[in-house]
Amino acid sequence: MKSEQLKEMKTQAHMLKPVIMIGNAGLTEAVNKEIDIALNVHALIKIKMRADRDVRKTMQQEICESNKAELIQSIGQIIVIYREKPPEPEPKRKKQAPRRRD
Repeated sequence: MKSEQLKEMKTQAHMLKPVIMIGNAGLTEAVNKEIDIALNVHALIKIKMRADRDVRKTMQQEICESNKAELIQSIGQIIVIYREKPPEPEPKRKKQAPRRRD
């Protein structure tokens, strides 16, 4: 990612509130699914992790790898990650019956 894009994302992330909070249970499968859903909806999210520094480092690596996301910023217990939104599916069109000519 280019430095300009990184700077822009940090600016956008400044106003965000943490969408996901990871507590005593750590990084579970359910938490990973919630992160995936949040990334699909928002693309840029903030996550708060309550853990020791070493555990936070390994968790943020796991989060980025398992969700194919990019770490934008890490400050204390807060990390900001980004993953490009998947393209929205095109709306299905109903097939119209052929017109009758009278």
